[in-house]
Amino acid sequence: MTAEAAQDQDTIAVETPHIEPSTHTVLTRLRERIVTGEIPPDTRLRAEGLATEMNVSRTPIRSALAVLSAEGLVSYSVNRGYMVRAMSLGDIFDSIETRAALEGLAARASVDLGWTREDLDNLRRLEAAGRAIVDKGEWSQAIEFEWYAINRQFHAQILHAAQNVSLRNAIRMTLVYPLFGDAARLCPVVAACVPPRLRQVPATPPDHIRQSQDEHGKILAAIVAEDSIEAGRLMTEHVLSTRTRLHAIAIRR
Repeated sequence: MTAEAAQDQDTIAVETPHIEPSTHTVLTRLRERIVTGEIPPDTRLRAEGLATEMNVSRTPIRSALAVLSAEGLVSYSVNRGYMVRAMSLGDIFDSIETRAALEGLAARASVDLGWTREDLDNLRRLEAAGRAIVDKGEWSQAIEFEWYAINRQFHAQILHAAQNVSLRNAIRMTLVYPLFGDAARLCPVVAACVPPRLRQVPATPPDHIRQSQDEHGKILAAIVAEDSIEAGRLMTEHVLSTRTRLHAIAIRR
C-alpha cells in the first residue's frame, strides 16, 4: 500500500545539531505514533511539547499537525488546538474501501501511461524480495516488518508509475491504520475487536501474507502484460482483502 504511508517512502534525515528531520519525517513519526495508539485518542497535541520530545523545532511539528488534521487523524479547534481524533472500526473499514478504489485507479493509470524499464525492473525486484521472504517459511515480528516494508515499496512503485500527484495525495489521506505490520495487532481500534489468540505472531508466514504475496505476483503479471483493466481490478481486490480479513476476525470475538 507503502504506499508510505501514501505509500511513497519518506527519507529519514540524520539528526545532528545542524540538520533536523524533514517535515515529512516528523509527519511519518507522528502518524505512526497516533495510528498505533502510542499517542491515544483525545490527547491534546502541543507543538512546543512535541518539538521538545522529538528534538526538532516547532516548524516541522506545526506543518505535520496541519497535514494530520487534513487527513482526519487529528481535529483542530480555536479553543483547544489540535487533538487526536478517536477512530471507530467503521472509519478503518471506510478508509480501506476508499484506498482500494484509489489504488486500483493508480494501477490502471500506470499501465495506460506506460512503465519505464527501470521502474518495471524495480517492481519485479520488490515482488521477488517479498516472495523470497515468504518462501523461506520463517516468520517473526522482525520478519513481518521487513515484509511490510517491501509491501509498502511495491505499492509505492505502482503509485509512482501512475505519475498523478492528486491521486498520491488522496491515497495518503486514507492511511489511518498501520502499514508497517499486521493491523490486527498494531492498530488499537482493530486489535480491541480481535481475540488475543489471533493477535499472536506465528512461526511461519500466515495465510493472509501468502495470499497477499500471490496477489502481488498477479498484479505484476497484469502490468507486464499491459492489461490496465486487469491490473486495476486485481489491485482493488488486493486492498479490499485486508478489509475482508479484518472484518471476519473482528466479528469472531
